[in-house]
Amino acid sequence: MVKLLIADDDIELCQLLQEYLTQEGFEITLAHDGGSAAKLILNDTFDLMVLDVMLPNMNGFDVLKEVRKESQVPILMLTARGDEIDRIVGLELGADDYIGKPCNPRELTARIRSILRRTETDYSRQKKKLRSIHLDDLYINPGSREALVNNEAIKLTATEFDILYLLANQAGELVKRDDLSEKCLGRSLEAYDRSIDMHISNLRRKLGTDIKGEERIKTVRGVGYQYVSHDT
Repeated sequence: MVKLLIADDDIELCQLLQEYLTQEGFEITLAHDGGSAAKLILNDTFDLMVLDVMLPNMNGFDVLKEVRKESQVPILMLTARGDEIDRIVGLELGADDYIGKPCNPRELTARIRSILRRTETDYSRQKKKLRSIHLDDLYINPGSREALVNNEAIKLTATEFDILYLLANQAGELVKRDDLSEKCLGRSLEAYDRSIDMHISNLRRKLGTDIKGEERIKTVRGVGYQYVSHDT
């Protein structure tokens, strides 16, 4: 059974989500403060965490920072609806995606399933059928979901890995932001949505420059992105 950790100090909301998600086949653990959430996620095995920004004791951003030091477990942030700053900060710190509060339990479930499809065991087996990619000093193994630069493993979230694989698999070609969102976030790109842009920014920072000291991922303003390879 898929195990989820929900970290939110709204006890009534947590109970509602627990009841709904349990009926959807998930095993739910609740945490009502940041300290408890960080301890649970780092000391137990969960498939995904739903993390509210506004938590007592330790806010959601601090929890996210602590978790990302040790784990790439998928994290879906709960942010105030329309609060662009919280969304940007969450994505910068390594969240896989976000959803605004108050959220519809059905929409939340869809977001959770979308993220899990990219990380769960059965889906990983399907990934093994995809080709490995070797471009210049970059090597990507879709079976193990590993990315290496100069033979050194790069820690990537599930979303970052999928974006990198898609771009590298079409190296030299333009990939539209809409396509990246549909295929890597499992949802349509919303107006003024900067999720893909923030994930690209994280990838650039983690991967560093290419063998010529240039950006690996080129921005085609207003349209999308292109992975630049000197092998192509």
